This record gives sequence, structure tokens and C-alpha cells, in this order.
Amino acid sequence: MKRFLTLALILTLFLVSSFSFSTSPSYAYSEFDLGKLLATHECAKCDLTYARLTDADLSGADLSDAYLSGADLSDANLSGAYLSGAYLTYARLTFARLTGANLSGANLSRADLTAARLTDADLSGADLSDANLTAADLEGADLSGADLTYARLDDANLDAAIR
Repeated sequence: MKRFLTLALILTLFLVSSFSFSTSPSYAYSEFDLGKLLATHECAKCDLTYARLTDADLSGADLSDAYLSGADLSDANLSGAYLSGAYLTYARLTFARLTGANLSGANLSRADLTAARLTDADLSGADLSDANLTAADLEGADLSGADLTYARLDDANLDAAIR
């Protein structure tokens, strides 16, 4: 009986440890996709979940339908970038430059866009529910069909914004 319990314990420990070390975390971004984005500015449908892209120059980049949930894009230059249909839930975009960016249909729920520059950006049909847009510059932005439920817009500039 003692031998059986010892074998059962060893087998259990082996299975638990092999499962723990063989699974990759589902929250990590793809190193390949990150390299591709930085080298080519082309990364449609890429997995950049939780990627750290602070101060990155991604102007004109194609990130359509990309997974950027939880990514840190603080102070990044995304002017003219194509982010249509991108998943940016919980993303950090504080002080990001998104002038003229296409974010149509993007999911920005719970994203932090504090002091972001979104002048002339296309946010039509975007999900901005619970997003923090405090002091964001949305002058001339297209917000038609956007969901702004519980969005924080304190001190935001909405001059000439389309709603």
C-alpha cells in the first residue's frame, strides 16, 4: 500500500509539473508579431496582447484587427495608423498621438486615453465604453455610432467632433 501511495504521489507531481512548465501564458504577445510590426509597420491581425510599445513610432502602421488588449502604447506615435477593428481593451494610450488614425469599429473599452491626441481620427462604430478620455483632444474626430457609455470625458476637447 505504501508503495502504491508513493507511486501515485510521484505521478501526480510529475503531471502537475509537466503541465505547469509546458503551457505558455495566454496573456503574452507574440515575439514574432512584435518584430514584424517594428520592422515593417505591417501587422494586421497580430497578437500584441500586453506588448510594451511606449514611445514607439508606429505612424502609418497597419494594425487592423490586431490584438492589443492591455498593451502599453503610452506616448506612442500612431498618427495615420490603421487600427480598424483592433482589440484595445484595457490598453494604455496616455499621451499617444493618434491624429488621423482609423479606429473604426475598434474595441477600446476600458482603455486609458488620458491626454491622447485624436484630432481628425475615425472612431466611427468604436466601443469606448468605460474608456478614460480625460483631457483627450478629439477635435474633428468622427464619433458616429461610437459607444461612449460611461466614458470619462472630463476636459476633453470635442470641438467639431462628429457624433
